[in-house]
Amino acid sequence: MKTAKGKGAARPSKESLKPVDDRKVGKRKASGKPEKSRAPKKEKKAKKDPNKPKRPPSAFFVFLEEFRKTFKAENPLVKAVSVVGKAGGEKWKSLSSAEKAPYEAKAAKRKAEYEKLIKAYEKKQASSADDDESDKSKSEVNDEDDASGEEDHQEDEDDEEEEDDEDDD
Repeated sequence: MKTAKGKGAARPSKESLKPVDDRKVGKRKASGKPEKSRAPKKEKKAKKDPNKPKRPPSAFFVFLEEFRKTFKAENPLVKAVSVVGKAGGEKWKSLSSAEKAPYEAKAAKRKAEYEKLIKAYEKKQASSADDDESDKSKSEVNDEDDASGEEDHQEDEDDEEEEDDEDDD
């Protein structure tokens, strides 16, 4: 039993059997190869240095540290982090600038400490990078000398063998 797919699929007409000139119609030819996706490949992220100091919390997060303790004491049955965060955000919005001042001062103090730590960290990284580069450059120079020395030594041996062969003749 023949099954027809779609309208008019029972018999193809003579016109549909003729080859179509794609240039006139404006259709693109299907390529034999599957097209690659146009999305660019994700670049690999550089690995984070575990020794790098963490960024200091903002005034809101300093406030949230204290707020969590009080909220958990008042609501011991609430386990969801999102509920605590939303309640903290509402409370922070309702605070006046005078009430926010102590948290902003603590945040500024932590930021100053962080800046000292990051400067020391960057200085340490710069000095270790210089040491690595100088060690690397020394070893590369030594490797090149060794390689060229071996080649020169090998050429000398080849020359001596050729001279011996000529003497034998």
